[in-house]
Amino acid sequence: MTAFFTRSSAANIPVNISLCERLGLDKDFYSVSIPLGATINMNGAAITITVMTLAAVNTLGMDVSIGTAIVLCVVATIAACGASGVAGGSLLLIPLACSLFGISDEIAMQLVAIGFIIGVIQDSLETALNSSSDVLFTATADAKARMDEGQDTPLNL
Repeated sequence: MTAFFTRSSAANIPVNISLCERLGLDKDFYSVSIPLGATINMNGAAITITVMTLAAVNTLGMDVSIGTAIVLCVVATIAACGASGVAGGSLLLIPLACSLFGISDEIAMQLVAIGFIIGVIQDSLETALNSSSDVLFTATADAKARMDEGQDTPLNL
């Protein structure tokens, strides 16, 4: 809820750390992964960039091969790492993704305008996804480390 209403991954760091403590995760994992994830784990931004670009491509009637779609996903994922800390930062990367398909800057900026219109809900959902996945990845790494050591995981995964 904090991530949704504040639209800030940084504001959600104490909430995620508290959740990791309640889940019984190793402090060595979450003391590093939660702040780091709040900075570079921007999967919600990558999804926004990909979906908005593919919507434009589909609307323009262009064909998309599986290879091009995979390249778009990789580019969006890498670009999204730089979108942290900027409100609506993912929207500013849409023209980059549109350039992969030869979409003009005018149309790409229309997508950005649509993104600003739906921005409050879109950015809230994006941040909630980013923050919740930080805890998920931390719990997964902790569970894997415990299984490698032959211990039971606190989550009984």
